[in-house]
Amino acid sequence: MPDLRERIGWDRRDQDYPILFERCYFWAGARCASGKLIAFGYVCGMGLQHGYMEDILVHPDFQGKGMGKMLVKHLLEEAGLFGVEIVTLTFENEKASFYKKCGFEMSGGGVWRK
Repeated sequence: MPDLRERIGWDRRDQDYPILFERCYFWAGARCASGKLIAFGYVCGMGLQHGYMEDILVHPDFQGKGMGKMLVKHLLEEAGLFGVEIVTLTFENEKASFYKKCGFEMSGGGVWRK
């Protein structure tokens, strides 16, 4: 995961793993033929009606080929099976059309950053 995060230009956040895997409802990913992780995302929450989708990552060499949409679709299907009825996420403005195509409705909200 940290390598993929770095490859797309995000901080590695090595300390987040494996804690993330212990606290998430579920996650999904894809590997290329050589076994390298090329896509990843997860849904976390508190075991209630609402979940939060985060870190939808697709390696730059595989972007624009539908992999991100397949990943989001799979995570939303899993959310439904898990009993999660509402999934939210945050994203940069330039990604809004992608998430609309994945079925998300745009709504107001805010982000606090340290």
